[in-house]
Amino acid sequence: MAALSAISSDPSRRFLLSGAAALALIAVAGCGPKKEEAPEAPPAPAGPPEGSLEWAVAGPWRAQDRPRDAFRHPMETLRFFGLQPRMTVVEFWPGSGWYTEILAPYLTRGQGTYIAALFPEGPTADPAQAALNAAFQTRFSADKKLYGEPQFTTFGAASGPVAPAGTADLCLFMRTLHGWMAAGIAEKAFSDAFVALKPGGVLGVEQHRLAPEEDQDPVAANGYVQEAFVRQLAAEAGFVFVAASEVNANEKDTKDHPFGVDTLPPTRLTAPRGDPADPAFDRSKYEEIGESDRMTLKFRKPE
Repeated sequence: MAALSAISSDPSRRFLLSGAAALALIAVAGCGPKKEEAPEAPPAPAGPPEGSLEWAVAGPWRAQDRPRDAFRHPMETLRFFGLQPRMTVVEFWPGSGWYTEILAPYLTRGQGTYIAALFPEGPTADPAQAALNAAFQTRFSADKKLYGEPQFTTFGAASGPVAPAGTADLCLFMRTLHGWMAAGIAEKAFSDAFVALKPGGVLGVEQHRLAPEEDQDPVAANGYVQEAFVRQLAAEAGFVFVAASEVNANEKDTKDHPFGVDTLPPTRLTAPRGDPADPAFDRSKYEEIGESDRMTLKFRKPE
């Protein structure tokens, strides 16, 4: 009791005691359960790695053309042909550049080379083809970061080499053979590709496919070509057939359209080429078909 009296009668000791009690309470509180921190948000899913073929096919610069992937299957087609990032690739008559906008970025990132063998030029050149050439060169020369530095050559009846002999890994004929048949230069196309390719190099052909029981029009006026005829042209040029893919097949295509294959998307003719469009033409049947039935063939230059 004397000790308690001493503590209560000494103000300084009462202060020390209350301070110690407070510290004890803080220590006890600190040992209690901690407030849980909010979990970190998961990282946003990454897109395809830059430089991959998936990246090139999904690129935002392809926004207008990507809807046609459902009919053209660019990823599967180019993989079937064996495309690799360091290749030298020659595309014959790339038109407005539907495949170029995939190939040029992909090959640029992979340190490969893209060569466009454009329409023939000169005083006798078709004005529409000359305009396409100019638009193509302007478009794919303007953005070096994306498209690199594509090389431009020409292919036609009197053209020289599309690439230095024996330097290309892959040549592409993408829905162009019927036009060369009409111009009488189909054999030259296969020959020029053969010369450009390295031994072991690949020729990839995608073409509107005529039914095997139909007679082959020598000028392919309706745009359709027999697969056997394509194989024959390739063999005559020295190529060896490797494989065929049905990736671009379309069983809905009846191949009996009033304005040939160009009745179908994406051309959508409603009158003979060169005539004014017919606003009364019913396009519903042809929109339902979609793009044409096409063969996809792979050939190789012997070692």
